[in-house]
Amino acid sequence: MAGIVSVSRADLAQRRQQLRRQRQVKIFQALWRTLAVTGLASGLWWGAIQPIWVLKTPKQIEIKSGQQVLPESVIRSLLALSYPQSLWRIEPSAIATTLQKQPAIAEATVNRRLFPPGLIIEIKERVPVAVAQMPRPEKSTTNNKSQNNNSLALIDDIGEWIPLEKYTALNPNIKLPSLKVIGSATQCRPHWNQIYAAVSQSPIPVSEVNCQNPNNLIVKTNLGNVHLGLADQELPQKMQMLGKMSYLPTKMNLAHIDYIDLKNIDYPTVQMNSKSKNSSSQDAQSLVKPR
Repeated sequence: MAGIVSVSRADLAQRRQQLRRQRQVKIFQALWRTLAVTGLASGLWWGAIQPIWVLKTPKQIEIKSGQQVLPESVIRSLLALSYPQSLWRIEPSAIATTLQKQPAIAEATVNRRLFPPGLIIEIKERVPVAVAQMPRPEKSTTNNKSQNNNSLALIDDIGEWIPLEKYTALNPNIKLPSLKVIGSATQCRPHWNQIYAAVSQSPIPVSEVNCQNPNNLIVKTNLGNVHLGLADQELPQKMQMLGKMSYLPTKMNLAHIDYIDLKNIDYPTVQMNSKSKNSSSQDAQSLVKPR
């Protein structure tokens, strides 16, 4: 029994010594990792504060835009950055938020560029496709010029309205779209995607869209005014039907046409005005689809 107890004590002593060595190794490894991480962090910090990581001029900012309407100089002026400035003190998310608050910018992303030091800014601009004319009030005591400016807005392809004065403040030399829209944002926006898609693909050029009446969309073409009815899924077919009426000037005097009625795509008609000789006996002339 004494021999067994003696062996057990020796074994326990050996195990304690092994555990002590393992703890020493772990402590050494932990110290080594700490020193390595501290050294790496110090190296990165030292590298970060070097003069090379400084934004010195606006030329170090690269601007990417799919459809660039705003000049790069205007976009850079919106950044409100001072030079020189440490690249690490610049907050890309804050710059992106500032840009997206501009009425002419839909999306913006900003990233740091390490080699060479600078910023990369990618923006998606709101490209105007139409000029909206708000209906004028019947009585107004305000100045006509001021009233006209306040009633104009630009519309992009997805129906976002941009006050004209805010857009031209950023880009005074912008070329305004040729398409005009009559109506308010409330009247036009719900169906704008359908309206613009159909109008932009129309075989007959459309110069004006009137969406004041939700039950009767009216467009102006070189054939005259066209009443299209609801802006529904039949709108593209109605515009294609209008393309088949390009022969009208050879059949009648366009000055005698009040409007073309395409509300019923199966029964297109021409409404004649008082200048027509047949206006007293026939209010509408049925159209024959060309073969």
